[in-house]
Amino acid sequence: MQTRLPTERADAVLIGEGWVRHRRLRPREHSFAHRTWFLLLPMHRLQDAAAQAGLPLNRVAPISFYDCDHGDGRGPEAGGALAWVRELLLRHGITDADGAVWLHTYARTLGYAFKPVSFWYCHRPDGSLRAIVAEVNNTFGERHCYLLDAPAWGRTLLAAKRFHVSPFCRVAGEYRFRFLRTTGGGAAERTVVRIEHGDADGPLLLTSVSGTLAPATPRDWTRLLWRYRWHSAMVIARIHWHALTLWRKGVSFYPKPAPPTDWVTAQSSIPPSAQEETPL
Repeated sequence: MQTRLPTERADAVLIGEGWVRHRRLRPREHSFAHRTWFLLLPMHRLQDAAAQAGLPLNRVAPISFYDCDHGDGRGPEAGGALAWVRELLLRHGITDADGAVWLHTYARTLGYAFKPVSFWYCHRPDGSLRAIVAEVNNTFGERHCYLLDAPAWGRTLLAAKRFHVSPFCRVAGEYRFRFLRTTGGGAAERTVVRIEHGDADGPLLLTSVSGTLAPATPRDWTRLLWRYRWHSAMVIARIHWHALTLWRKGVSFYPKPAPPTDWVTAQSSIPPSAQEETPL
């Protein structure tokens, strides 16, 4: 199983354009699919890569990236989001993820950002994938991270659900994460993240984010702004619209619990039945 990133794009800011899909299985079925776009950022050399791509960092612009939108909110003067994620890994005993770090996330658009989930891909110096951090935000301004140890493309990874996201789901059960990535071969490079939430009664929610990747250029930001408009605001507007739809369908509403005292949840053991798959 290939666990290294394609080397030909190792230094570029990448733009992914594709789909976010969501399906609720019970007690009422509900599903949607929306066009989306996201960034895949080489955080280990972000200054140079962003300059080449024309992506503004930590300053006001129609489309930009701010370090303080991630982790503990520190700015670039304190090492930024990269320093935060490296410190998180060290605190949890992961000492060999000191290679490339890539961040799959949404950009700020017209000064506003809401990022339901971002994914940090952390590598060893030899380029092999060592850990993934799923950084989750809810609409109450709270944040929680799921630390996935020793991942591989196509492998199912489990983590207990510890963080409130939707008022239509209890904080119970577990997540099953699967990350897929093409590795060249002449076709356009693609990435897919699949997240299944299940509880004692079986699978409940099926979610995926997919996109075709391409190196960013300075001309892309105007194109993305015109095509997707106020993307971040649309993300949160759709969240509330679908919540209203679930309420009208009679799905049970659960009060928001207190956030967990530890804001990092470690991965559960990998089930024996989980098999690695060939990406896409």
